[in-house]
Amino acid sequence: MDPGRRLRVADDAVRRFAAAVRSAQLYAPGHPLVERAMKAFGESVVQLLADHPTMAIGFIQQEIVVGDTPLAKAAENYGELIRRLQALGIERIAFDRGVTSEALSTLVLTVAHPERKPGDTAAGASPADPLATLQQLPNIRVGRISLDERVGTSAADVATIRRLYTDAVSMAGSLWDAAQVEGQPDPQEARQLVDNLAQAVAQNRTALVALTALKEYDNYTFTHMVNVSILTMAQARAVGVEGSLLREFGLAALMHDIGKVRTPIAILSKPEKLTDSEFAVMRMHVVDGAEILRRTPEMPPLAAVVAFEHHLRIDGSGYPIGVTRATLNLGTMLCSIADVYDAMRSQRAYQQSFPTDRILAVLKRNDGVQFDQHLVRRFSQLMGIYPPGNLVRLDTGELGVVLRIYAPDPYRPTVRVIADPAGEKLMRPFDVNLWEAGETSTGPTAVSSPVDPGTFGLDPLTYL
Repeated sequence: MDPGRRLRVADDAVRRFAAAVRSAQLYAPGHPLVERAMKAFGESVVQLLADHPTMAIGFIQQEIVVGDTPLAKAAENYGELIRRLQALGIERIAFDRGVTSEALSTLVLTVAHPERKPGDTAAGASPADPLATLQQLPNIRVGRISLDERVGTSAADVATIRRLYTDAVSMAGSLWDAAQVEGQPDPQEARQLVDNLAQAVAQNRTALVALTALKEYDNYTFTHMVNVSILTMAQARAVGVEGSLLREFGLAALMHDIGKVRTPIAILSKPEKLTDSEFAVMRMHVVDGAEILRRTPEMPPLAAVVAFEHHLRIDGSGYPIGVTRATLNLGTMLCSIADVYDAMRSQRAYQQSFPTDRILAVLKRNDGVQFDQHLVRRFSQLMGIYPPGNLVRLDTGELGVVLRIYAPDPYRPTVRVIADPAGEKLMRPFDVNLWEAGETSTGPTAVSSPVDPGTFGLDPLTYL
């Protein structure tokens, strides 16, 4: 399904859902207007699931995201629906292919009248637990769910985010090609890419950041563009940057290396260390990038600033040589940290990837001199020594997936234990806060080492 049609189908599904809820509020079940609205909603869900077996609708603050597609003017068009769902504690509704009209009807009637028990039509019916009602519906997953259900839902959500990431890498390639051939990237396509990523950072930052660490994506240039954008926005959001400014940070980070379209391919892809003269040519990409972005219509000024500054350091080192700043832009500093981190952990022809603890040691080197010490500390707290989504071997020999970082001790995250020492999956995975585990604990107390998930045929992201 092309993006334009997918957006129309997504908007139609939410619009018909809202209309069905309004009808159910105004008229009794069985009224022709209610039945007509229910039928239209059911048809829209069938359309929504035509290309994907599962589709999730997320309600984040005043925004609505269907799959990986944010809806325009959500608060304006669907404000009442958003408020009703949030009052019920519902942040996501996931539909599976095969959902019945009966289940959809129960969903609509429960959202319209959460005070009634299923089957009750009288206004004075005794109160029910609407979430308990909705959690029993077949092929619909709503709001607060159990651990077992969450594993399944997480797989669907992560599949959506994985698709979003793959599409973003492809779009980054298109932006690169346009800059190479036409002299400038398409600003509308760039904004669409960043809007999608920003929505995902807000909805499931952990899964999206975990995707940036995967090694299976082999086009370094385009994955690096996307990774730096994601990691920059994740940092920015952690320090309180939101809304349109967050997207400007993401757009600037996405475009930070665009000047390399003018760098000779022989230098850009050389497997050996560059000579001094070749490195001088490579350094020109910051000037070229700033010039390209400054001349690109509708590109925010911040993008050109970050492209020019992202190899400068607080102490005046880095390049362009001879350029000094009394202070660097916050967007520049966040992008620089993300740029160094992603470059060091990526395995390329001329460089082996480095473990996270070594990368963080490099970032902390000359603390407060090359990189802002407070931003590096926050980045360490965000990523941890073992970032979310990593498969790790625990001191008991069991395998676990890192779920969350414990900021005071990045060596001791929260993990979900998913397999025994032989790699056999556990019937009931369980969570452990390693930072709480003491010497008398009978279970795991520490991470021994990261593990390649391919060795055991596991996909850690499905456990987030």
